[in-house]
Amino acid sequence: MGHDTHTSPRDHVTWRLASWAAGLQYEDLPRKVLREVARYMQDSVGCAFGGWRTHDWGIARKVAAQEGGRRACHLLGEGAKVAPLQAAFLNSLAIRALDYNDIYWKQDPSHPSDIIPAPMAAAEAAGLGGREMVVGIVVGYEIEQRLCEVSFPGIRELGWHHATLTAFAAAAAAGRTLGLDAEGIQHALGIAGSHHCSLGAVTAGHLTMMKNTVDPMACRAGLEAAFLAREGYQGPAHVLDGKEGLADVMDSEWKWEVFDDLGRDWRILQCGMKFFPTEALTHAPISCTLDLVVENDLAPDDIEEVRIRTLTKAADILSDPSKYHPTTRETADHSLPYCITAAILHRRVTPDLFEDEVIADPRVQQVIHRIRVLAEPDFEAAFPAVQRCHVAITTRDGRCLEKQVDYPKGDPRAPLTEAEIRSKFDALAVGVSEERREAIWKACKRLGSYKKAAGFARRLCVDQEA
Repeated sequence: MGHDTHTSPRDHVTWRLASWAAGLQYEDLPRKVLREVARYMQDSVGCAFGGWRTHDWGIARKVAAQEGGRRACHLLGEGAKVAPLQAAFLNSLAIRALDYNDIYWKQDPSHPSDIIPAPMAAAEAAGLGGREMVVGIVVGYEIEQRLCEVSFPGIRELGWHHATLTAFAAAAAAGRTLGLDAEGIQHALGIAGSHHCSLGAVTAGHLTMMKNTVDPMACRAGLEAAFLAREGYQGPAHVLDGKEGLADVMDSEWKWEVFDDLGRDWRILQCGMKFFPTEALTHAPISCTLDLVVENDLAPDDIEEVRIRTLTKAADILSDPSKYHPTTRETADHSLPYCITAAILHRRVTPDLFEDEVIADPRVQQVIHRIRVLAEPDFEAAFPAVQRCHVAITTRDGRCLEKQVDYPKGDPRAPLTEAEIRSKFDALAVGVSEERREAIWKACKRLGSYKKAAGFARRLCVDQEA
């Protein structure tokens, strides 16, 4: 990376991103992209209806109430109005809290829907319409997903969390929604990127509430950066590719040409959805195990051992010794042994299986130590083109049952159907009447028709009597 700090701001990658984002118009978006925005909005709102009831969301909400502020933006689920930065954080946390929202994983992973609350709050606070919000969402997806492709190896391999990348994408998304010009969006990128590098410690070893919180914090940081840039605050244009910028301080190869096809190849079409409320790399093993258990009608006592051959990163992140003794939702949904145990005991992996009393079920420890997770270098070499996984179940009567998959349900090559997304939405929408669920579902499909984003946002809550 060059170290010349006297180059023009337009010589840097941030200008390429900012100028594309500033120029993108609603009319530029293909119909298939608009359909995907609606699908991810439906899925995200459903996730938020589950997530806003979690303990960690409740703590964050209490802090926001203590802080106070201008009541300008609606909260997903609860329906109350809070200050814009609070809304971006709390709504992103609601979407993220169950680890059930979308997933994109190339060199790095990300959950692009974590960004949606930034353009949503920006549009609502500024009195803008649904179209500006939609364009901001698309900007967030397109930049976030490409940031997952640009570093070889990914920044996760260097010990950093992908929320580091989310801060950039959220700033661009919020900036475009607010109508900033290219210079303003470039400053927003510089402001957010200057201070929001997130340590990989939040998803390594013993997990805490921060596992699902760093990305919402990055979402809030992106919106704040856009607000500051709108008022004339400046940030470094070289924050990605200049002296002591991201590429300069992280020992990786950076392929900025990934951004050359912005506006031509729409990455949102390549994003995936989660069929299980767990860490993404657990999905292929869960799918294999469930198929074997159901197809062969296996009871827990029928199983002698489960051997899972998976990606090296999955074995490292999801099956270290601490993962055999989960005690909280955060430690359980990132524990491959627990997720497989839940699949064996209940023949499903759903949000209710991550409640404290279920995790503490004595049967868990009776089964969990029968599960062995092995890193398979050959599978690692095929990633990210495929997320190959092989599961072999040895039964007590001497059978060996095997299954291998290259990608899980929800991958863009095996997408969730509208009926499956709706079923997930309905299951999560506790306290929401059938009539309101139907209204929300249809509202997401016509988001661009809203003259005011607030008219859309106020619908996304539980029934008042609930």
